[in-house]
Amino acid sequence: MNIPAFKFPKPLGVALSLLPTYPNSLFFSQALNMALGRIIKPELLEPLHGKLINIRVTDAEIGFFFTINSSGFVACKAGKTPDLTISATAHDFLLLGMRKEDPDTLFFSRRLVVEGDTELGLIAKNTLDAVELPKLDFSLLLPGKLVEKVAARLLATTKTAATPHH
Repeated sequence: MNIPAFKFPKPLGVALSLLPTYPNSLFFSQALNMALGRIIKPELLEPLHGKLINIRVTDAEIGFFFTINSSGFVACKAGKTPDLTISATAHDFLLLGMRKEDPDTLFFSRRLVVEGDTELGLIAKNTLDAVELPKLDFSLLLPGKLVEKVAARLLATTKTAATPHH
């Protein structure tokens, strides 16, 4: 599935920048735990434990602040200077997540910016590169596919509930 290039409209980015960062960071860290929690071995993330990390989506003007500990990714409030900030557009992060673009290519073309402790950035990149991530199929999130999936689950639940239990 090819993802056409897109950019958040500036007024939307300005509006999003006014939102508090913690609820977004909480959602983001929980999504990371769900997506990567069973895939990445905890010991690979140990060098990042206790470090404040900021993922900044430049065109949406939002940032997600989190740290990592032995239980996974933990949301943090913005306030102090992050140890590591990784910035890119939403489209470029999407391409990275889908493995359609290489982080080195984005970095050297200045579409991915790493600030702060670049050694931490390298550790994060190498950790993700070493892990066999499943391919993200965003076509499953299209409205028609979601309706099909929900309908199938509802039917399965209805059939289970209708089956007499002996």
